[in-house]
This record gives sequence, C-alpha cells and structure tokens, in this order.
Amino acid sequence: MISYAVIPARYASSRFPGKPLALLAGKPILQHVWERASRSKLFNDVIIATDDLKISSVAQDFGAVVMLTDSSLPSGTDRVAAVAEYLEEESVILNIQGDEPLISIEALTALLQSFKDEAVMMASLMTPFENDEDITNPNMVKVVTDSLQNAIYFSRCPIPYNRDKDPDCRYFRHIGVYGFRHPALMRFVSLPVGKLEAIEKLEQLRALENSIPIRMTITNYKGIGIDTPEDLKKVSAALAKGKSL
Repeated sequence: MISYAVIPARYASSRFPGKPLALLAGKPILQHVWERASRSKLFNDVIIATDDLKISSVAQDFGAVVMLTDSSLPSGTDRVAAVAEYLEEESVILNIQGDEPLISIEALTALLQSFKDEAVMMASLMTPFENDEDITNPNMVKVVTDSLQNAIYFSRCPIPYNRDKDPDCRYFRHIGVYGFRHPALMRFVSLPVGKLEAIEKLEQLRALENSIPIRMTITNYKGIGIDTPEDLKKVSAALAKGKSL
C-alpha cells in the first residue's frame, strides 16, 4: 500500500495564533507531530502542508518535507487535498492534525489497516468515553456506527439517546484523524458544504450526506489536541507527570 501522512499547519488562528510553532518540551508542537508520524515508518513520506513561510522555514530546519499551499483554502482537508494533487492516485492519505503532539503510532497503524478492506474509501478513529461529563460536552464529538463499523452519524449531542438507561449502552468519541483513498479525498473537497455539516459544524458530515461511508476504528488514543494556550499548559503538565512524548 502506498501511503502518505500530510500534516496541515496554518499560522493564523483566532484562539491560538502561531500554534504550530508554540514550544512543547523544547520543540514546536508541529515538530512533535512530524516526528511521531515519521518514526512510525508507516508512510512513503510525511509532508507538512502550510500557507505560512515562517512555519515552512522552521519545518525545513527540523528536516520535514514541506509544500506551500494557497492561503485562501478554507480547511485543513483542502490543504491536504492540494498536496494530494501531486501524489499517486492509488495512494492512501492520512490527514494528521498539526496540533496532536501525542498522536499514537498504534492509532495511525490501526487507521491504515482499515484500508486493507478495498471497499473502504474513508476512515477515522473513535475511542470509548471514560466519564459522563465528557459525553455531554459539545466540544467532544460523538459517533454511532452500523454493523460494519461504518459511521451512521456524528453529533455534538450525546448519541444514542439512552431512553431506558440500558447499562450496556456505550458512547464513543470521534478522534479527528482521517484516512482517504486518493479519489475519495478529491471528491470530498469538491463537494459543497452540507446542511448537516453547517448545522453541527462538523466537516465529516459532508461525507455522510453524500453517501461516502466512513469506516471507524476503535483506539485507546484519546485525541489530546491543542486548541488554546490553556490546552498547551495542560499537555505540558501531563508530560511533567510522566506522560511520554
């Protein structure tokens, strides 16, 4: 299988400008993500996609392959697709967010393995919720799946609704790392924003609204992303308590 990891990284951010270059344990957040993906030995190449010359310069200094993309692109997925235009059409491409410095090699391995099934065009990750408070948090996206473990729906609301308090009811949190076969990625970014996507503000619903199945894989990785300076402090504190990079 020909596979690539593409890490979209932009400097502009309303909540955390310059986030990819913020230091964590002495290195830019972006460098931790790139190093983890590179150390996995899963990919033909690991590419950073950015519209920012400062990010490009820093990334090249730590050894990354960088591709500059148009600053007008609306999302990280569009940035990944801009890189994919130069990659083989038979490849599988993983979109690994540049703010996931603790991304698990095991999770990336499991996601790639989804594509051993030739029917899988798009895949992502989910992990069991550990407490009820997180289930009701709209910033933690929930997913329900069918018998083939394809996503039925994603929501910021708790799904399913456990009407009869079934003790076996399980809730899964969506982890926003995606894999695409090349044609599926190019089709995805060509589609208009869907109505459900606009309502929930969840990009992956565009796929479901257009009959692109998303195969979900269970992982123990909890998706420790960094969206704000406060998140960076939390991850730094976790590292200080012994969580390994």
